[in-house]
Amino acid sequence: MTPDQYCQKKAAASGSSFYYSFLFLPPERRRAITALYAFCREVDDVVDECREPDVARKKLDWWREQVRETFAGRPSHPVGQALQPSLERFHLPQEHFQEVIDGMQMDLDFDAYPTFTELSLYCYRVASVVGLLSAEIFGYQDRETARYAHDLGMAFQLTNILRDVLEDARRGRIYIPLDELEKFGVDPRDLQRPQTSERLQALFAFQADRAREYYRRAFAHLPETDRYAQRSGIIMAAIYRSLLDEIAEDGYRVLEHRIHLTPLRKLWIAWRTARRERRHQRRGDRP
Repeated sequence: MTPDQYCQKKAAASGSSFYYSFLFLPPERRRAITALYAFCREVDDVVDECREPDVARKKLDWWREQVRETFAGRPSHPVGQALQPSLERFHLPQEHFQEVIDGMQMDLDFDAYPTFTELSLYCYRVASVVGLLSAEIFGYQDRETARYAHDLGMAFQLTNILRDVLEDARRGRIYIPLDELEKFGVDPRDLQRPQTSERLQALFAFQADRAREYYRRAFAHLPETDRYAQRSGIIMAAIYRSLLDEIAEDGYRVLEHRIHLTPLRKLWIAWRTARRERRHQRRGDRP
């Protein structure tokens, strides 16, 4: 199995919405973004699959060293080998990869966040930084696109937090700020029970509204000149916004069952969005 094949398998096996957006990229950019996604999966799996925190920390330290070795041209892991050709080609900063690992380590250092200010740092590291790296791979001309990538990463992570609130709580992690739980009269233990009270619905609706605001802000920052280049992010946003709509239409019953989109629906949304963006570009190209 080649390094690229390893990354492709890692990305496809996850069933992530991100995978469907990669399908519409040119081969070189698709290989780079798939390798980036595989890197994120690898370091995320360290935290999720290691039961011993000390072992997880050592594995994350190994990945920190692997990042340094990859940038020095000496990668040993298939993901590093797949990433290495893209680092200079797409101007990917080493510190961004290290910051993603810092974000994963926060899951070992914290099991809850007092306010949204503290949670924002976590979201920035595990999602917005990935958005910034992705924007470099997709390509852009206007610096404002970096603000779009930052806010879109925040929106994705906030959507994930709402979708996975029960699973995370059962792992002993709470990503909804504690002061907001208190504001809505919700006990942290309520997040582990398969029941949806009016207080929980109100709390979850508040989280969804914050995610929607980040989607709005992201697209307000996206320059028209970079829209088509960033179409993979737009496809991801279409899928994630559909998921957020599903959660709302279901009455925010995320504690009662996992709400998800089928692979066929994700593919349909991806194809429809890519087609729309292509038409939008053609109209913009007309004199």
